Amino acid sequence: MKQKRAFLFLQGVCSPFYQRLARRLTDDGHRVVKVNFNAGDMAYWQRTHSESHLFREPLSELPAYIEALWQRYGITDQVMFGDRRPIHRPAVENAPKAGVRTHVFEEGYFRPFWITLERDGVNGHSLLPRDPNWFYETGKALPELPPPVRFRSSFKIRALHDIGYHLAGLANPVVVPRYRNHAPITAPVEYMGYIKRFTLLKKWKPRDAQRIKTLIESARPYFILPLQLNTDAQIRDHSPYANMQEVMDHVMGSFAEHAPSDALLCIKNHPLDMGLVNYPSIIEQLSRFYGLEGRIVYLESGNLDALIKHAVGVVTVNSTVGFVSLEKQCPTFALSDPIYNLAGLTYPESLDEFWNQPPPPSQQLFNYFRNTVMHTVQVNGGFYCQPSIDLAVNNAAHILEACPSPLEKLL
Repeated sequence: MKQKRAFLFLQGVCSPFYQRLARRLTDDGHRVVKVNFNAGDMAYWQRTHSESHLFREPLSELPAYIEALWQRYGITDQVMFGDRRPIHRPAVENAPKAGVRTHVFEEGYFRPFWITLERDGVNGHSLLPRDPNWFYETGKALPELPPPVRFRSSFKIRALHDIGYHLAGLANPVVVPRYRNHAPITAPVEYMGYIKRFTLLKKWKPRDAQRIKTLIESARPYFILPLQLNTDAQIRDHSPYANMQEVMDHVMGSFAEHAPSDALLCIKNHPLDMGLVNYPSIIEQLSRFYGLEGRIVYLESGNLDALIKHAVGVVTVNSTVGFVSLEKQCPTFALSDPIYNLAGLTYPESLDEFWNQPPPPSQQLFNYFRNTVMHTVQVNGGFYCQPSIDLAVNNAAHILEACPSPLEKLL
């Protein structure tokens, strides 16, 4: 018989996922309480039949507010999307001494058919060990997972949920005048950037396809630097860089001084970039400064799998591209400390040394690493389209109700 629990839901993803998950947990006999922080949260918490509270006070009062809810409702578990938002930090930091378990959702480490669900934290705060021997022994002992249930989730569905959430947010100045979004860019600016960029992509795609074809057919060695979103927590909280301009400056400077003279550097923009930063102009300035004219290939779009297949190496800041690179046996250098930054997978020496004959990752270690991560902190499903939400709710509920978690059992 399942132990009945009391879940406190903090801020979630912009979709009906939280609603559906709450209903599933209440149907299973658990108590669910929600803290809403803005009008968008309220709009996406309708019809859950669970009690909710609206936090309207200064952020300085949030720790005491959360602790009062823990005590009032006998909270045993708390659920959130992302562990680095300012409104989540007090709950995460104070939970251990209160005996409250923290469950953190995030986008999947392996995509597109997986989401991440971890205890205490994700990425740089994951409980996954950083010992390759542990992954080797654990992954070898675990059975191979069956293929995931697949689904199609278009960007349009995600965008519509996001728009609906922020349209409700127009009431924030009245409903929650003290609320400040964790994102540094407002929704209207973001949407205008997307509209402009996605319009231009029609022109860029054939141009980039030709650039990739020319790059591969040239037979010149090339490295790939995939750009991350400046607004992503992977940059803001899990890397030593303030933005991607700092990353490009560091990488291009090292490449200019230490890479073979015939090598090229291919810089590819993030597929969800908002187009608010003029990367071509920045790259042109850095190319002139470091004397790299003619050795940089910039792409707004393109087939990443084909690029990695023929690349000499990949340099990345905690991006999903790192997992793809390792999976395809491409030498990989991590500029931060993601969960895959393990001896035998990523290059252990300096970036300056990486440019000259870097070794490929261990295929066996990667297979065991991937198998372990899939068994412990990945959930088959998604946050946005209905079939993916059905999957995610069913699979996540089992993990939320489990004590200990799959990872904690192995640890």
